[in-house]
Amino acid sequence: MNPPSNSSPRPIIIDTDPGQDDAIAILAALASPELEVLGITAVAGNVPLELTARNALILIELAARPDVPVFAGCDRPLRRDLVTAEHVHGKTGIDGADLPEPATALQSQHAVDWMTETLLAAGGREITICPVGPMTNVATMLEAAPETARHIREIVCMGGGFFGGGNTTPTAEFNVFVDPDAAQIVLHCGAPVTMLPIDVTHKALMTDTWIDQVRALGNRTGAAAAGMLEFYERFDVDKYGTTGGPLHDPNVIAFLLRPDLYGGRHCNVEVDTGSPLTLGMTVVDWWDVTDRPANCNYITEVDSDGFYALLLELLARLP
Repeated sequence: MNPPSNSSPRPIIIDTDPGQDDAIAILAALASPELEVLGITAVAGNVPLELTARNALILIELAARPDVPVFAGCDRPLRRDLVTAEHVHGKTGIDGADLPEPATALQSQHAVDWMTETLLAAGGREITICPVGPMTNVATMLEAAPETARHIREIVCMGGGFFGGGNTTPTAEFNVFVDPDAAQIVLHCGAPVTMLPIDVTHKALMTDTWIDQVRALGNRTGAAAAGMLEFYERFDVDKYGTTGGPLHDPNVIAFLLRPDLYGGRHCNVEVDTGSPLTLGMTVVDWWDVTDRPANCNYITEVDSDGFYALLLELLARLP
């Protein structure tokens, strides 16, 4: 998995609302020499912004990476009231583990301003944006400074769902449902977009054996991760009647590191922003039955064993 000696780490920005699955995505990215995490931008989603920003600080503390700056962003969706998910993630968003108090402070700059400046200063298409929560921060940036889209290498996001329905409403996945207007803006910004929806994340379910392997790593990160995941998966196991729950957000990091683990199709994806019945639905033109241009690499297949082996390897590298 190590990159060739002449390759440089891929610079990324993680836009997130931690969330236990966000936590594992962040930890995996911080453990990857192939990735340079320029910063973490927090957004309201699984829990309110005050908690998501604090959770991001806790995670860089857990990973012993205080060099990674954390910025607080938008505290509500673009045009709607905030919907949160404490019933899934617990009152803090990352319940289930004994986690360190953050020793690093939030950056004073707003996340959207920092993202804008960072992209424009980098030039070219160098930086990958990784939204693993509602896409409010990214869409706010694109609305205020649309020229930033020309500087984004790729947007690789976790969100959406089509073939298996939604996980928040019958037709909508949580990240998109919380801010459907933002997701629609991102899909049409002109930058390359890859979406890892619940169509693929539900094909990679955790097992008790794997969580036991995480705990058995013997590092503090493994113990914390196992505790968070045991708390987190109880909801999906009860909801879906499966033996294990999906681990959504780390698929974004795994896709960056091992795209060979995934399969999908470049097609048109639109978000319903108007209907009270299907608000937040990602409508995927999988069979190319419309004349709408393709705007998204929509992922539907994953090598589950390879995904979980990769995550275990990454978590083992941390303190």
